[in-house]
Amino acid sequence: MPNAKLSRRRMIAIAATAAGSAFLAGGRLARASVPVRWHGSALGAQVSIEIFHSDRAEAERLVQLCLQHVRRMERQFSLYQTDSAICALNRTGILIAPEPSMVALLKASLFFSELTDGAFDPTVQPLWQLYAEHFASDQSDPEGPSTQKLSEALARVGRGNLLVGDDRVALARHGAAITLNGIAQGYATDRVVEALRNAGLSTTLVDIGEIRAIGARPDGTQWRVGLADPDKPGTFTETINLVDRAVATTAGAGFRFDSAGRFTHLLDPRTGRSPSLYSTVSVIAPTATEADALSTAFSLMPVSRIEDVVAARTNVQARVMTSSGTLIVRGA
Repeated sequence: MPNAKLSRRRMIAIAATAAGSAFLAGGRLARASVPVRWHGSALGAQVSIEIFHSDRAEAERLVQLCLQHVRRMERQFSLYQTDSAICALNRTGILIAPEPSMVALLKASLFFSELTDGAFDPTVQPLWQLYAEHFASDQSDPEGPSTQKLSEALARVGRGNLLVGDDRVALARHGAAITLNGIAQGYATDRVVEALRNAGLSTTLVDIGEIRAIGARPDGTQWRVGLADPDKPGTFTETINLVDRAVATTAGAGFRFDSAGRFTHLLDPRTGRSPSLYSTVSVIAPTATEADALSTAFSLMPVSRIEDVVAARTNVQARVMTSSGTLIVRGA
């Protein structure tokens, strides 16, 4: 599976970037400024940075500043860099004197795990490894791994296995491992937004795998972002408005272990299976970290529990595409 590490987010990020760029090009800022763009891979996905600024040299400096932040976080959170902090933790079971960003993101992960009754769980990596190894074989059973192997993997899953302190991080069970793929890009987006705001930007749309708007467009109107249709690449199910908010979309169709699509990147930490509850789930929230984590968790939760969580959060909205259409769940 040579492209497995890119498939899920590539579909979502390219769709979001295309929508953002199209609307940017129609605004006053686009006519007054020349965009400085960077495209590449980060945190296991295809991402882009695009900044409009009247001073091209300053725009280029800001792009490089963004890249520095992203590369720094990649050295912490990437499962695709063998010397990253998360890979070291998964190999040895412990991190001594972890970076503050690692501690902050792991604490956020545990918070969202608690909030969603364990639907979001950073310790599902043993399940991913199980399915990846199973379907890597040409003779793999299309019904998935055996019940015994699934049970063995599930025994290594559970947020209680992850112990997070300011001075050390540890995995309490042998064979436990974590992934931050359901939250790290949102966190990276937020850190880039923070850096750009500190640099004086008050209006732009940031896409580091997840989308977050800084302010409104230069003409005062809202940013418009397209939500990708997983069944029709390059098209959108709808467009939404953003001002000082973030959006993330999760779709099981974004990555499939098997050709039939019965086993996807959406792995329920309670059952080890991939439920096909919804076509897509998009979450609009104040931060990309929250939008990223909740879009992942909501994909594994019944609508009644999604409603409970949204009601308990401030300025959060979920857009759940079911077989009968899009259900919009609004928060406070």
